[in-house]
Amino acid sequence: MDIQATGLLSEMQAMRSELQPLAAPNTAVPQQDFAALLSQAVNSVNGLQKSTDDLRTRFELGDDSVSLESVMISAQKSSLAFDATVQVRNKVVEAYKTIMNMPV
Repeated sequence: MDIQATGLLSEMQAMRSELQPLAAPNTAVPQQDFAALLSQAVNSVNGLQKSTDDLRTRFELGDDSVSLESVMISAQKSSLAFDATVQVRNKVVEAYKTIMNMPV
């Protein structure tokens, strides 16, 4: 297993541990600021894209420590993260429109 796959696995396990309290409705869930959570997610996606750009540049310049596989995996991770962010944005906009169209 390569280093990036291990990092992805640990990132997924961390996300799972964050979601565990949501699965048990009887436990008290600490309140989080939605804007801060959204900002953190966008910054994470931005970091993934910058990392991918850096890896692509290093690969194109002939850096032997960067393999094509690592570049492609990084590109797919950043693409998936961006697509997920767009889907979340679409759902938030859809929910906002639904709320605004409710009769008062």
